[in-house]
Amino acid sequence: MLREFTSYRPRQVARFVKTLFKGQFVISGIGEFTFDNGKVLLPDLKDRQKLSTFKEINQAISALPV
Repeated sequence: MLREFTSYRPRQVARFVKTLFKGQFVISGIGEFTFDNGKVLLPDLKDRQKLSTFKEINQAISALPV
């Protein structure tokens, strides 16, 4: 499943990733991400914005209640 987020809200994206567990999503203006086992997978290391977004979303996933 590919979902497009028009605005970047880390908690909203984190809930989506944790709920579906595996798939892809796109954040407008940032790019495409893949997730598996309820965590966002490491993107291209050359893109600093994607890397910081990746870290922020995974932190938000960890902060979500079980």
